[in-house]
Amino acid sequence: MKKYLLIFLWIFFSCTNASTSDLMADADTFETLNLKWNKSYPDDNIQKSALGLEWALSYSGAILPNAPSGINVGNEIITVNLSELGFTDVALEKLYKLHQKIKSSPEYKVNDAVDLGRYVTLLLGAPEHYYEIAGVPKKLDDLLSNYVLLPEKGYVNNSGVSLEHRIIRFSEQKNLNQVFVSSEVDPVSGEIFEYETIEIISNGQLRFGIFDSDGNRKNNADATHSNAGKPAKCMWCHESIIQPLYNLQADFPEFLTYLQLQSKLVNFNQLLQNQKYALPAGVDFSQNQQHTLTELLYISFMEPSAERLALEWNLPLAEVRAKLSGFPTHVYEEFPFLGNLYDRNLIENLAPRKGLAVSSSVREPSEIEVNHIE
Repeated sequence: MKKYLLIFLWIFFSCTNASTSDLMADADTFETLNLKWNKSYPDDNIQKSALGLEWALSYSGAILPNAPSGINVGNEIITVNLSELGFTDVALEKLYKLHQKIKSSPEYKVNDAVDLGRYVTLLLGAPEHYYEIAGVPKKLDDLLSNYVLLPEKGYVNNSGVSLEHRIIRFSEQKNLNQVFVSSEVDPVSGEIFEYETIEIISNGQLRFGIFDSDGNRKNNADATHSNAGKPAKCMWCHESIIQPLYNLQADFPEFLTYLQLQSKLVNFNQLLQNQKYALPAGVDFSQNQQHTLTELLYISFMEPSAERLALEWNLPLAEVRAKLSGFPTHVYEEFPFLGNLYDRNLIENLAPRKGLAVSSSVREPSEIEVNHIE
């Protein structure tokens, strides 16, 4: 009997470890991925979309040392090679899992490609994907253990984002390494509702984290206390810079004055910009507005026009319009040139080929949050 028990335990643990080891053994299968570009607005082209992809990968932690060789741009297909993008080994393991799921989808099996907008939405719009790939720990204490917070701290009583007051703490900036941690606090009781973190990482980007009052990582800020939304909204708002204080703040005892805190933030940001511009690889930070090309990729996917859907679904435009008859349209206020748009959540089931599911919103708290790499 003991002999059979040992055999059973050997088989059990072998099977338990098989998925990860097999995945890493088959890395060649999942390190490359074909992304299908679908024209989304009149001035759109695949070169612009490739730049948007570079920024999305950079947000996720890619150093892009061999770009553009790690991103091969064709007429309608962009092929990424993970081994040439400068991801950490831990990030690669997560990305292999995501690529495996994508390649198993009906969309990829039929088209030998995944929609480029879907891919960017999966990278940035699913917080668990972003956290795991970018390397945000599950516990705030684990994140802060990598830094030494300075004794000085700032107080924000008139935030443009938080509905509460904020206590801002930070470490010294040493090369491309620094952390900022904001505690969302009740101004009367001092109760902390949640924490938000910003880290400077080695490729010059900012890495964002949101944690509950107990220091556990969470998908989005609590809308009753903050308008910060999900990490992708932080990326959109901060634009890869340490932002100054836009609103006048009161001064509080035992905290830096408004002017002192403002000066600190401005100086930290200038130091960051100087270091980013000197990086030998990565996105071109001197062209900072290129980040908008990333946003257009996920916006035009989550809110597509009939013309874009016709390309994505490989159907005549008239047939797509017939399928969409009765569904409401809207115009995206920031980018009206995208045209009359549909809500992906309402029309996704009309697609002739099912793609890997995405979260129901990229920037805001979502009713549906996917996690394909757990």
